[in-house]
Amino acid sequence: MASVDDCTLQPIRKVVDRRGTLAFIEGGMDVGFDIKRIYYIYDVPSQSTRAGHAHLALRQMYIALSGSFDVRLDDGRQRRTVSLNRPDTGLLLVPGIWRDVRNFSTNAILMVLASEHYDEADYIRRYADFKAAVKEGRL
Repeated sequence: MASVDDCTLQPIRKVVDRRGTLAFIEGGMDVGFDIKRIYYIYDVPSQSTRAGHAHLALRQMYIALSGSFDVRLDDGRQRRTVSLNRPDTGLLLVPGIWRDVRNFSTNAILMVLASEHYDEADYIRRYADFKAAVKEGRL
């Protein structure tokens, strides 16, 4: 069973010099999975909530490229909120965790690294279905 404690903050490697900072992530090394998809979310109205689902198999890393937002994690037994506001720290998300993202600041950009290509069958989109899967031990 997945736990919110399995979702961990991960420092992102960087090189800093007088010209600025270069941050980098290598699939299989820094995130623990091969990166098969990258997407980003931006121009989110301040009162909007994104995500609102769980995954059966997909692993992800969330990174605040700009601005800030809160990620609420729920494993069906406990909840935890993680605030992201630095481009040099990512949040690794494991399968079986319900997540929603809220409290987007002005100009926030959320970049997501994903372990798999998009597959609608991997999503649990209704919270009641998620709770049932947890109760039945399927997550």
